[in-house]
Amino acid sequence: MSDRTPRWALAEDGDGWWHAAPAPATPHPGARLRVRDPAEAIRAAPSDTRWIWSATAAVYPRLLASGVRVERCYDVEDAELLLLGHEGRFGEPRSAAAAWARLTGGPVPPDPPQRSASPGTQSSLFDPRPAPLPLDALLAVHAGQAERIDATAHPDRMRLLTTAESAAFLVAAEMNRAGLPWRADVHRALLTDLLGERYAGGGEPRRLAELADRVSAAFGRRVRPDLPADVIKAFAEAGIKLKSTRRWEIQELDHPAVEPLIAYKKLYRIYTAHGWGWLADWVHDGRFRPEFIPGGTLTGRWVTNGGGALQIPKVIRRAVVADPGWRLVVADADQMEPRVLAAISRDPAFMEVAGRPEDLYTAVSREGFSGDRDKAKIAVLGAVYGQTSGDGLKNLAALRRRFPLAVAYVDEAARAGEEGRLVRTWLGRTCPPPAGSGDGEDGGGEAGIPQDRDDGWTPSHASTSTRARGRFTRNFVVQGSAADWALLLLAALRQATAGMRAELVFFQHDEVIVHCPAEEAETVAEAIRAAGDRAGRLTFGDTPVRFPFTTAVVECYADAK
Repeated sequence: MSDRTPRWALAEDGDGWWHAAPAPATPHPGARLRVRDPAEAIRAAPSDTRWIWSATAAVYPRLLASGVRVERCYDVEDAELLLLGHEGRFGEPRSAAAAWARLTGGPVPPDPPQRSASPGTQSSLFDPRPAPLPLDALLAVHAGQAERIDATAHPDRMRLLTTAESAAFLVAAEMNRAGLPWRADVHRALLTDLLGERYAGGGEPRRLAELADRVSAAFGRRVRPDLPADVIKAFAEAGIKLKSTRRWEIQELDHPAVEPLIAYKKLYRIYTAHGWGWLADWVHDGRFRPEFIPGGTLTGRWVTNGGGALQIPKVIRRAVVADPGWRLVVADADQMEPRVLAAISRDPAFMEVAGRPEDLYTAVSREGFSGDRDKAKIAVLGAVYGQTSGDGLKNLAALRRRFPLAVAYVDEAARAGEEGRLVRTWLGRTCPPPAGSGDGEDGGGEAGIPQDRDDGWTPSHASTSTRARGRFTRNFVVQGSAADWALLLLAALRQATAGMRAELVFFQHDEVIVHCPAEEAETVAEAIRAAGDRAGRLTFGDTPVRFPFTTAVVECYADAK
């Protein structure tokens, strides 16, 4: 955070008044403000002010609704969550009120219960929250957090993480307001083509009903293909024992029910997850507005609170269509996690390979894999995800010989995880200790974050498998550091597109979508590439590693890949 950046704090008093004041020692100090509308305070302060507030999700949607955009903020509650994790105090309340209570030795209030998203609604203006924190108390918490950041092993990195994730919450709020362009008429036509007509009075659409009848005919009795227990029982009656009805377990079976059952399951997933009911609930006025939440997984990846935005089937992406005269700029980071491993391991040979202007796996294949790209890919992913058997183990050994520091980096992360030590991303996000380790009140997960995770491990897993935690922490240092990089990418892209009509409308792990007028599309595409490079330098320093993108300018999302 630059010393030249004005910093103001903004807090509500519980009686409908908002109070704002410059932080101590900020440049360009000004008088305290007491206003009814927080937008008045924003307009009264310098335009480049970094706003210190309790939680972006509780303030910024209201400002956006008033037509006010802020350049920078510091989210006290998110910083508290990151700091508690860094200190091994997982599970403790993370609200600004809780931070103040810990600072002053008072009773710590619990965090409010998690809110489940209602279709088409946005967060958080009316969510249950602790009592508002007075302005002076908020400033004291902020000062205390600054001291705690300074006490970390790498304060510059931790400071960058809190700054970047605060910026990400601004991005998320703006994305939640903008919405992803969605053609409801195209979606309805797709559903009819895939699933058939709906019957009056409810029930499954025609195509699903026909497939269900074929499944039943194959078993010689009525079987509900939407009920796994009924399907397993039917196969058992036919002399076939199954543990589940997952596709990989049934697709090789020699039975006439298999083909219609697989087809039914594929279509049923679309029907239940993105069917007519989903469309009515989540798409309004030509926009799909899920609630994006930064840092929603243990590794720092984003989640959405409802709507299934991160699992949109490719066939349904046909409904994501730019407005007339506008385009979707869809950008995927190429082999992001292996490139991140090169940067964080500081392996000179791997960094050199990751800096070449070509496909990374092809480049690796020339370094001990006789040009076999598939083997090189298996080896790299085996290092990241912990492949320890078969060809993966043999390929990993070859990778270790060529890139010893890179493999040693993830090996050490796995060993630390198995031993119950805290493991951190490059910028300092911390993996929880194993359950029962004594670190934190309950060894549990992150307070105040929805449990819609994709990490593959939770703290409770450690009680049954230290090896599972080792596999998770091996990936955590890479996936989590990639999430660190993505925060800086989004912040840089938001800054680069300020003043344009372009809007960030979607983000998922290594993919970003910007909706913009057609004449801005090439500028936006270049801004994404530049933001990736800038994020690499800010996150990992001056390394040879490149972070290229595959970028498409399209009218329809499905045409991007």
